[in-house]
Amino acid sequence: MTQQTLQRPSGWIERSRPAVQWTALIGLSLGFGAVLFWLGVPAAMLIGPLLAGIVISGNGGKLRLSRHAFVPVQGIIGCMIARMLPSSTGGELGIHWPVFAAGVLSVIVASGILGWVLVRMRVLPGTTALWGVSPGAATVMTLMAEAFGADAQLVAVMQYLRVLMVAAIASVLAKVVGANPHHAVAAVTWFPAIAWLPFAKTLALAVLGPLLGQRLRIPMGPMLVTLVAGVVLVHHGWLSIELPRWLPAIAYAFVGWRIGLRFTRPLLAHAARALPRIIACSLALIVVCGAIGAVLVAVAGVDPLTAYLATSPGGADSVAIIAASSNVDVRFVMAMQMARFLAVLAIGPATARFLARRATANANAAAAAAASSTDS
Repeated sequence: MTQQTLQRPSGWIERSRPAVQWTALIGLSLGFGAVLFWLGVPAAMLIGPLLAGIVISGNGGKLRLSRHAFVPVQGIIGCMIARMLPSSTGGELGIHWPVFAAGVLSVIVASGILGWVLVRMRVLPGTTALWGVSPGAATVMTLMAEAFGADAQLVAVMQYLRVLMVAAIASVLAKVVGANPHHAVAAVTWFPAIAWLPFAKTLALAVLGPLLGQRLRIPMGPMLVTLVAGVVLVHHGWLSIELPRWLPAIAYAFVGWRIGLRFTRPLLAHAARALPRIIACSLALIVVCGAIGAVLVAVAGVDPLTAYLATSPGGADSVAIIAASSNVDVRFVMAMQMARFLAVLAIGPATARFLARRATANANAAAAAAASSTDS
């Protein structure tokens, strides 16, 4: 039997041209999104394209979104958040900073302890679990995991699968306890009349803000710079943010595709055997962060859905979209998400590196002890 005979036959998606794959991706995104929207699922325009991206990429599709294509999308999301945040947000966050600091540090410490326990239990090879449960900075953690000898592919699956799981769970919770009534299908006007001058100014902010954010080379700069600039401009009356519903929906689709298209066939095949353990690790972190959210509910009086979204270990952009589609305190959610993202970037790699060294040293010592006892 020849090698060609043994090869698995490729599907039509894998054989098709990029234009056909893009057409299939957009069609599936519209189909999934429409069904989820009809069911009343918050952030349906994010979850639908995300699922479509997994279907296309998992069946051999070769579509990818470059970082440059995603930059203006972050600008639109930044404008969307800026429109929802009142001008008094900064002062209120300054007053309640102990709550934010405690919440952020609790999530980071809890994820570190959980990762350490999972490494000691040898749930996944080497220090893979430690890097995989880091609550944010997925790209940074994946690269550092590879440098420390962990299975970078499994770390990538853990990071991006967790974003998918967080989005799915948050959407379900938002549907059950926090969905806004104005998101009913009959009440939505996808193509409203547009105030063209504010719309042009909004587009200018969505383009120039991300470019400045890129130039400053700060984490999440395109979205953060646009967000802050939007709040300042609105506060001083220099801008009225105009975002017809179809424009954020396009941005949501790009965010969903960016996550879903990462689940390539080789990545899924590599992680297939370890998938139950990967899901268990991700669920463990989500449960731990949910417990921290429950503490915020009890101590700080935060409503449950706001607390869950604020502490959830998913991507800041996807959480922002779900928050915008739900009846939650958006400023609280985004402040804690951004603060945790910056804290993870500042201390997360060093902490994970320290724990990885300790875990490796302990594993080597245990192996040496076992070898010594065998020789004797």
